[in-house]
Amino acid sequence: MRIAKRPFAPVVVNLAMVGVLSMGLGACGGSPDADKVPVVVASATSGPPTVELTSEQLKMISVGTVEERDFAPTTSAPGYIDFDQNSTVAVFSPYQGKIAQAFVQLGDSVAKGQPLFTVESPDLMTASSALLSAEATETANRKALDRANKLHGTQGISDQNVEVAVSAEAQSNAALQAAREALVVFGKSPEAVLSSHKVDPLLVVRSPIAGRITARNAQPGLLVQPGTVPAPFTVSENSHLWMVATAAETDSAKFHVGQAVDVTVPALPGVTLTGRIETIGAQVDPATHTVQLRSTVNDPQHLLRANMLATFAVHTGASVRALALPADGVVREGDGSMTTWVTTDGKHFTQRVIHIGLMRDGYDQIIDGLRAGERTVTKGAVFIDNMLAADPDAD
Repeated sequence: MRIAKRPFAPVVVNLAMVGVLSMGLGACGGSPDADKVPVVVASATSGPPTVELTSEQLKMISVGTVEERDFAPTTSAPGYIDFDQNSTVAVFSPYQGKIAQAFVQLGDSVAKGQPLFTVESPDLMTASSALLSAEATETANRKALDRANKLHGTQGISDQNVEVAVSAEAQSNAALQAAREALVVFGKSPEAVLSSHKVDPLLVVRSPIAGRITARNAQPGLLVQPGTVPAPFTVSENSHLWMVATAAETDSAKFHVGQAVDVTVPALPGVTLTGRIETIGAQVDPATHTVQLRSTVNDPQHLLRANMLATFAVHTGASVRALALPADGVVREGDGSMTTWVTTDGKHFTQRVIHIGLMRDGYDQIIDGLRAGERTVTKGAVFIDNMLAADPDAD
């Protein structure tokens, strides 16, 4: 919607003067500026103002036919883009230790199970050492049991001694299994440790989900503990994001889960994101008296960023079919009325008072004042309106 400007004093251009000017210009051989003067063929005193445009002036406007469009009642609210907090994971080290190496940077995309960092863990060293010790003890007790069984066969030892050897071997075997399971908890292979007979102090921490690194606090040498913030890494699933709006408390009764939402982001001009309300806040913010609305939008091309500003248009009613006119074809006059310019021949234009309703996608809903099929100015209405201001009789 544009407001007509009247920045200069009116210039009297009535029918009588047009005749005089025409005679004068004819006697002088014409003037190159003649095409720049609009001809007012009817003034407001005898009916709606009508102007005749020259060929040069017609290049400044566009004319179209009044047609119907769909208009959906909407309620706007400011908001922002955020990561899906249900698909955002803070990745901690499961055990205490120092970060030895970090493999990814902020903003990197990662796959599920991809190594993020390694930790020098004293608990892992203890578990590895315990496994090697348990394996050695189990091997010794198994050999002792074999010897005891051979001696018992030749009555070289008593039954009691055999039972002691059996018990010791069973205990050492149980300890070995426990040591194996303890190492598996760290993500290590017990067989690899047993075959190499080496203690590996490095614990590999992997990404639990596929996504993007959205926070990094993993400096080598940093002491980390389970659950101690900040987490070394935060991973967010980024194929979709949240759209969070803060709607006025007075509009809260208009919203319900499932309503369609159109979202525009200043960083992406000309792009409209769509979604549906998934969550409505259970309480009103006591400081701002707003209610939070949340929707989800797919972002396969990763064009969105968390905390981008956005504007939400929530569809709060059924669409209606009505006559429509581009906003550039409507002028808000100084008294608050809305007008447009109607033509039948594409050269003469008559001002028409109209009443508008909803606005959507650059079009105004026409409540009354126009009929389907009429031809009106669709672009440049303010240009004609300002030319009319040059005629004092039009006021």
